[in-house]
Amino acid sequence: MSKNLTGKKMPKFKAYATGEKEISNADFKNKNLVIYFYPKDSTPGCTTEGQDFRDNYKKFKKFNTEILGVSRDSIKSHENFKAKQSFPFELLSDPDEKVCKAFDVMKMKSMYGREYLGVDRSTFLINEKGKVVREWRSVKVKGHVDEVLESVKNL
Repeated sequence: MSKNLTGKKMPKFKAYATGEKEISNADFKNKNLVIYFYPKDSTPGCTTEGQDFRDNYKKFKKFNTEILGVSRDSIKSHENFKAKQSFPFELLSDPDEKVCKAFDVMKMKSMYGREYLGVDRSTFLINEKGKVVREWRSVKVKGHVDEVLESVKNL
């Protein structure tokens, strides 16, 4: 069972990101933040989710909201994924799962009868004061970004 972060302060994190940046939660003072966790670069669901955030990026920016994508992939993989998909936001590389664990998105999964620990597709909305105001876990990609945008509009 995942811990519920709604109503709590955003977990502290620091990680390397695309654009040769090191990003931490402190970089988002006085801004809303959508931080979404996804399993793997360039896979169908993850690509669609990223494209949906990309296509709505300007709408999020109108509401003083930044977007961050997070997976365990390398910076090199992220740079290629970001460039190929023209993502206007940064992707955090979390190979040691520190950010994933801070947000409690690692869970047991099963594929072809084999169990493994993987990233549960999850999204968190953090307000300007650094508080988690909404979380989505075990996300289904279709329609998800619209729902997140609607929540941002209601902040």
